[in-house]
Amino acid sequence: MLKILEKEQDSSDMFMVDGGHSLAHLSLLQDDAFQYRTVSVEHLQDMQDYMDALRRKGLFSTNSVFRSYVDNKSFKVPQDFPDAKSIIVVAVYVPLASVNVHYQNQIHKILIPPNYRVQDFTTEQLRTTIAKKVVTQNGYRIEGSRNRLFLKHLAVRSGLAEYGRNNICYVKGMGSMLSLYAFFTDYAFKEDHWREVCMMEFCRSCRICINECLTHAISDGRFVIDVERCVSLYNEIVGEIPGWIPVRAHNALIGCLRCQLRCPANKEVVSRAVELGNLTESETSSILECAGNDDVVIALCEKLKVSTPEAARNDLPVFSRNLKMLLEAIQGHAYDKVRNSPAASQSGH
Repeated sequence: MLKILEKEQDSSDMFMVDGGHSLAHLSLLQDDAFQYRTVSVEHLQDMQDYMDALRRKGLFSTNSVFRSYVDNKSFKVPQDFPDAKSIIVVAVYVPLASVNVHYQNQIHKILIPPNYRVQDFTTEQLRTTIAKKVVTQNGYRIEGSRNRLFLKHLAVRSGLAEYGRNNICYVKGMGSMLSLYAFFTDYAFKEDHWREVCMMEFCRSCRICINECLTHAISDGRFVIDVERCVSLYNEIVGEIPGWIPVRAHNALIGCLRCQLRCPANKEVVSRAVELGNLTESETSSILECAGNDDVVIALCEKLKVSTPEAARNDLPVFSRNLKMLLEAIQGHAYDKVRNSPAASQSGH
């Protein structure tokens, strides 16, 4: 599994608000770049009970890849932080991104979902921001959740987010273009934003994501998707993509955006997508050929921002396979458009 695909960045180092670390060199995240909510650790058992109930009802997939993501997660106070009183759940806005891929004398715009990008800020910057703008008082400990919590569920139960029918969480002003983080602290907040699980209201009468999902992973009756039919489950890891997934289902360099791009809750944020730059013909060829040269490292790390220098060569097989399928899907779509055009019909093709 790609290290960068862990939905929460590693934030395991302990941090004290009283100046135990030198903060002068760290810039804080802007107020409009993140949102947060706080809940008491007393609600951890409630969230664990909810997840256990899903398991008992058979709503948790037994797929080995999916289970590798979730089996190590639980809602518990860390053993090395028994005095934790609150959880701070944070959503950081990460724009949808695209890159212009030069291939066979054509330019193709390739999308990169936000939760697969290496972020422009460090975990220490985020923790410092939380210390200065959320906890604000000295002498309190702030420790990352170490990727142990179900962050989507925590975000929804905290009131920070709402579920979409597609089982993705949405935050006001960010849509689904975000990354989630959580921190334990021994500071007791006056506000406890706890609430029950909820889905966005307009999802109840909207079927766009259901219709957009070509693999039928999204159900009309619940917001727990059929994980084993989700494209992302297969294109995040090495190996062969199942033949039952249509070529035209591939729509991003990694992951899947079909249920999000036309979602009404994402209309504004999709329009704010950023362009990361260009992949040259040489860089594109290097990725497609799975050549582990410097061009690939530069392309994956500096241009696509989907890997780190240490991991780039190990991550390459996934991105090479995905880019091949994506270009095949794009070229096939272009061929279909030409074949079905009025001019082609009139010429008898």
